[in-house]
Amino acid sequence: MPVEIERTEERAAPDQAPTPDVPWVTVVHNDPVNTMTYVTYVFQTYFGYAKDKAKELMLDVHHKGRAVVSQGTREEMERDVQAMHGYGLWATLQRDR
Repeated sequence: MPVEIERTEERAAPDQAPTPDVPWVTVVHNDPVNTMTYVTYVFQTYFGYAKDKAKELMLDVHHKGRAVVSQGTREEMERDVQAMHGYGLWATLQRDR
């Protein structure tokens, strides 16, 4: 004869997707090497920002020492940081607050 077992612990529904590890951000830092025009060009070229937005971010880098230029998953931000390094810019990633 079958025996009923009482379950006391809750189980997560199998159809629930794990929560994505977001948001992370890519931060570009000021450096003494790259010109403001070049940094603006990189932001337009890689991220597809309009000239005004790219210039605004570049001015944040120049005056504030850093600017958040993209946000998303950790993997996406690792890719963006690598791309910025490829352009010769100093960039890091961090969790968004």
